[in-house]
Amino acid sequence: MSESLPVIKLGNPTLRQSSSFITNVKDAHIQKLINDLMITVKETNGVGIAAPQVAELHRLFIVASRPNPRYPNAPLMEPIAMINPKIIEHSMETVKGWEGCLSVPGIRGKVPRYQSIIVEYTDINGDLKNVQLVDFVARIFQHEYDHLDGVVFIDRVESTKDLISEEEYQKLQNYNATSFQNNSQK
Repeated sequence: MSESLPVIKLGNPTLRQSSSFITNVKDAHIQKLINDLMITVKETNGVGIAAPQVAELHRLFIVASRPNPRYPNAPLMEPIAMINPKIIEHSMETVKGWEGCLSVPGIRGKVPRYQSIIVEYTDINGDLKNVQLVDFVARIFQHEYDHLDGVVFIDRVESTKDLISEEEYQKLQNYNATSFQNNSQK
């Protein structure tokens, strides 16, 4: 039976390790892990989660963009399990955007990421997929991809001035939403 898994936090040495390639997508443990990650990402209001975040060192993550309390403006998409993912191509342009992480609670950081990427991954049926991702969904992919190599988003922040508390981030989001509404009514 599928279940929500505990998310490990920054400081746990597993978060800093590299993950192993999955050789058998149909393995019962891997299929259960995928189902458990799908439940975990939904119940934690995440938009993505990587296997290392639940102390499983496999090259697997879920991209699950949807509006939720942590990301109210996230685009809606069906959650996708990506097994042995890799970036094939990327844009030259990078964009700084706010990121948070279930393994680094209470902190947000402005992180530069490629705006557009072409990725390859194996799906839950063992089929090889090749897709282009842009903007926020590309950001999610890159964030989760880093977890597979023991990298967390704060490693990519260019300055400590680009870090804020979750509480201040939410205030900033509410201020921006209010400003947008006021300007659009003029």
